[in-house]
Amino acid sequence: MVDEKILRTIEERVLWLAVRMVDYANRDDSTEIKVGGHQASSASLVSIMTALWFSHIDGNDKVAVKPHASPVYHAIKYLTGELDRSYLTKLRRRGGLQAYPSRTKDPDVSDFSTGSVGLGAVAPLFSAAVRRYVETKFEIEAPARFIALVGDAELDEGNVWEAIAEPALAGLGNVMLVVDANRQSLDRVVPGIAVGRMERFFEDAGWHVVEAKYGRRLQEMFSRPGGAVLRDHIDAMSNERYQSLFRLTGEELRDRFVEGAQPGLADFIADVSDADLPSVVHDLAGHDLKSLIDCFQACDAERDRPSIVFAYTIKGWGLPFAGDPLNHSALLTSDQIDEMRSAVGLTEEAEWDRFAPDSPEGRLCERIGAEIGNKPPGPRPTFPIPDAVGAYVPAPPSTRSTSTQDAFGRVLVRLADIEGVADRIVTASPDVSISTNLGGWINKAGVFSPEDKPDYMSEEALLRWKPSPEGHHIELGISEMNLFMMLGQLGLAHDHHSEMLLPIGTVYDPFVLRGLDAFIYSVYSAARFIIVGTPAGVALAPEGGAHQSTITPSVGMELPGVVFSEPAYAGSLEWLLTDALRQLSDEEGSSSYLRLSTRPVDQTPFNVLLEEVGEESLRHDVLAGGFRLWTSGDRTLLRVILAGSGAVMPELLAAAHDLEDEGVSATVLSLTSLDRLYSGWRQALRYSQTSLTYPFQEYHLAKLIPEPLRNAPIVTVHDAASHAMAWLGSVYGQRLLPVGVDEFGESGTIQEIYERFGLLADQIVNAALVALAANGDI
Repeated sequence: MVDEKILRTIEERVLWLAVRMVDYANRDDSTEIKVGGHQASSASLVSIMTALWFSHIDGNDKVAVKPHASPVYHAIKYLTGELDRSYLTKLRRRGGLQAYPSRTKDPDVSDFSTGSVGLGAVAPLFSAAVRRYVETKFEIEAPARFIALVGDAELDEGNVWEAIAEPALAGLGNVMLVVDANRQSLDRVVPGIAVGRMERFFEDAGWHVVEAKYGRRLQEMFSRPGGAVLRDHIDAMSNERYQSLFRLTGEELRDRFVEGAQPGLADFIADVSDADLPSVVHDLAGHDLKSLIDCFQACDAERDRPSIVFAYTIKGWGLPFAGDPLNHSALLTSDQIDEMRSAVGLTEEAEWDRFAPDSPEGRLCERIGAEIGNKPPGPRPTFPIPDAVGAYVPAPPSTRSTSTQDAFGRVLVRLADIEGVADRIVTASPDVSISTNLGGWINKAGVFSPEDKPDYMSEEALLRWKPSPEGHHIELGISEMNLFMMLGQLGLAHDHHSEMLLPIGTVYDPFVLRGLDAFIYSVYSAARFIIVGTPAGVALAPEGGAHQSTITPSVGMELPGVVFSEPAYAGSLEWLLTDALRQLSDEEGSSSYLRLSTRPVDQTPFNVLLEEVGEESLRHDVLAGGFRLWTSGDRTLLRVILAGSGAVMPELLAAAHDLEDEGVSATVLSLTSLDRLYSGWRQALRYSQTSLTYPFQEYHLAKLIPEPLRNAPIVTVHDAASHAMAWLGSVYGQRLLPVGVDEFGESGTIQEIYERFGLLADQIVNAALVALAANGDI
């Protein structure tokens, strides 16, 4: 252990810098609203982070920092030379330090983003699982530990318990959660004695539980004859009562403390002076550096299961409002800041200074910065991913009708045969791998397990489910939150473990929304992965409204860092999937969301078009966002555009033929990626704001809707909420009639459910005629 006196001096400076950063940010007169910054929450974690950074972790370890302790993290990074001084006065300012640790926004890049409470708490657990996976596939030079610093109120988040109970995360002995048990949430003191209950939960889940409850002074008093009465009294005290003692001193504190105690307690503490009593009552191990380091080392010794340390702390430790139930957003006054500055031996001129380089503290900070500073990852490697794998492009002669979900499984099986690609692909699914058509892939690639497990299925079984370290599929329990957390950490394998993976997850499309918080968290963290939502829409007719997704296209389109696609045809799916895999490696790439269907669709129209225009041209259009699938003969001035996406394309084609019989020329657009179409148009609009000429040819919609069609009305048809396509009319000011699913569905046949929402061919014809009438064409 590093000399404790040196650690205490660093701890004091870290606390000062964290508090002063928040103070400075809130005294900026240019802000219109309160800035905030959590001085009290930072203070409770100062001792834990000082012990961890300056006496425990090394350069390979990954740490998630409690969101409200971000000023402490930045203070440490500044003292160790990893953050420029100028940033200390830019907390919560544009281009400065983020409110909460961010992998993508902070200059002193953290290992994990932790703004959404509960998610950062378990991110290291999933990262450790990825590390275990990577270690079975590639040569990794050094071991790593994965640590989460968690507020005790974060354990209220349900996703934490979904992760703790996940069998795929069991046995990770290199994981340590440190709970900042300050017994306070945002609004209140956490009622009861919650830590004991939490400890039992973790023990029952197979975790190694360590308690850092009492500091060395209290432990010494417990060891004296009669000391058990003191320990029993504090152990039995509720959180609310214990917190109330922080506001008391002198005789009032003594009377309140012994109230209701067993006989003998008053006599036992009689030799403790009134002035000294607060330091005894408040002597918690969460602020005892040696006790903390001993606990961390005890966790290291536990090799076969994850560990959790419940470190009892004081919210606002070392500050005037320590332990106050309302201190969450409290700020020190100017006078209190001046007093604190003087107490740590600094002047206004020197208040932001680092330690002198030749001081013991300065030398330790310099060494820590050199040893554990975050190094930027190298460029992402690229892999030999072909444009197509021959599953559907060129089109097999026998292919007549298939679903995009079926096509996905077949393309994935072909990818399993490509050297240099298959070994990088890893799939994950929350107990829906078979029903999302991963069976063929699993038969080829195997199920992952850190150790070989027996296969109790017969050799003749349709699915070979033999878990082993050679497998490339991670099967999870039914938790969409766990799926997206796993995909997120798999998608950061290059940054965290120096090995690039190509993660693909599958989930029933409606339940993308159940994992949405983790989905957003993962892409905010710049993770790269592919999520396949299938089956989707009311085309899953017999399953009813609970399993029929409607709003997921909007989610996919609006999420930054994600490209949403919804193909109708197998060939389009093949191109989109291989392109999505490429995007994972591209420096300017992204994650991808593919919304698929189990409804078989006749492939003939796509194959005919492929033969007419050629593979290169059609592939370009598919990847750009859509293509003109069919245009009727131009026998009349009446024109209409039918634009659709996904499984409804057969109805649009049938409607186009019926309209032709009515003397209406219909152009059918198969939109493969509303996301790319919108992004291209939006980018062109931004460009036009600085250009004298509106750049019509700068975006793909200009090709899909050429000049002669820009006065024609549009009917959009989507097995989803109708507004997802409604923006198309605003591109050229065309009248638009949106058709889609704007209510919850129900069980029935596809014909019946499509009829309810106006998705049948004759209903689309009627919509087109209404649009033409509204446009003044008939």
